[in-house]
Amino acid sequence: MEYIKLYNGVVMPTLGYGVFLVSPDECERCVSDALNVGYRLIDTAQAYQNEEGVGNAWRKSGIKREDLFLVTKVWISNNGEGKAAKSIDESLRKLQTEYIDLLLIHQAYGDVFGTWRAMEKAYRAGKVRAIGVSNFQAGRFFDFAHYVELKPMVNQLQCNTLIQQTGIEPIHAPFGTKMMAWGPLGGQGVDGIVKSEDLAAIGRKYGKSAAQVALRWLTQRGIVAIPKSSHKERMAQNFSIFDFTLTEEDMAKIATMNQHDTGTINFSDPQFVKYLIETYG
Repeated sequence: MEYIKLYNGVVMPTLGYGVFLVSPDECERCVSDALNVGYRLIDTAQAYQNEEGVGNAWRKSGIKREDLFLVTKVWISNNGEGKAAKSIDESLRKLQTEYIDLLLIHQAYGDVFGTWRAMEKAYRAGKVRAIGVSNFQAGRFFDFAHYVELKPMVNQLQCNTLIQQTGIEPIHAPFGTKMMAWGPLGGQGVDGIVKSEDLAAIGRKYGKSAAQVALRWLTQRGIVAIPKSSHKERMAQNFSIFDFTLTEEDMAKIATMNQHDTGTINFSDPQFVKYLIETYG
């Protein structure tokens, strides 16, 4: 495993297991399999409705809490200082833990500044080790980071070999913010990564699959990847990416694959924002 260090000194694995769209009934089994394979970073969210499954799985695993890195996110319906504070305590209860390693604001709308104040308080109280945001595109991220006291330590974005997010990296850099990639192998309007002949050709040099090359490309950029699979064999394949290193030529070749630099979902679209606020706000 390789790690990145957040600006507050917290060390974070560069590869984790994500449970987006994993049903509550399946979550405990899937996370148990992932932990057995060797994953130690688990990414969930209040909106996924499966935090209990994550909590049950790690509690039954026998793994020491300090050897895990648990990530969850405050959903838009819990935005605002008071509601966010209560939701953080509820997430702690469901995850069966005294602290969350990384807590993110899930969407960039609603009372995110109130939510951030609650997160800063939780951070200073030791309930949270690191705080950040999710789906904050460049303009929204800069506006938010400029005004808050503690700067976001992580921004979780749709990022993969077809959606490379290179444009936001110079915006993150002055704040010391690291990137975390959801959809590292596709999803949400992205197809072709695991079937990419270009990635497969690179992989054949190392005895690796296109998916393994795609994940390795992210971790070599210092981006945390959280692939999801419900099959233990595929989990193991995704985890086996640290025994080879892509060359500069490989990295340059993959850079030419970029199709949607900011992602296939326009989180700044007024209709999308209207839907979020009217449905969950």
